[in-house]
Amino acid sequence: MKLRQILNVISNHVGAVPNPVSANTVQAHARIGNATVTRGICPYCAVGCAQLIYVNDGKIVDIEGDYESPISGGTLCPKGAATFQLAVNPNRVTTVKYRAPYSDHWEERPLTWAMERIAQLVKQTRDAGYEEIDEQSGMPVNRTLAIGNLGGATLDNEENYLIKKLCVGLGIVQVENQARI
Repeated sequence: MKLRQILNVISNHVGAVPNPVSANTVQAHARIGNATVTRGICPYCAVGCAQLIYVNDGKIVDIEGDYESPISGGTLCPKGAATFQLAVNPNRVTTVKYRAPYSDHWEERPLTWAMERIAQLVKQTRDAGYEEIDEQSGMPVNRTLAIGNLGGATLDNEENYLIKKLCVGLGIVQVENQARI
């Protein structure tokens, strides 16, 4: 049979024969079918692209762009499109590596231990280097020059706002962001 004859046979039968459907296909359903939709904002840059977050049984099952958003119209950049992988990742590290002073090996510690340790060291460093009055001018300064903060480009506006408030509250003067450098 020539190609033209094959195409004629196929075109004469399209729609006339029921589509073959397996039992698995009939039982298949969308994973977001029964999910609750929550609107959110992409956690990356300051554009504020809207996202739809689908939750089923208390677990995130999908994150996609919100097509009703006047900002992004449902489109997301590659980082925004990968938000699901950020939120739901079985390979996400949940512990920290710690090497004690003068130790020759790393230890694995829980994240809660690391957060508490960081808080203790920040408090200790702040208290040791806190200035209420500038020695040269005699003016009140209420600051510490012993700590600085460098933010990252993946922090969103809300995180940067809270970090800045925390730093000001601690008296930290050197606050910078990688995105601006």
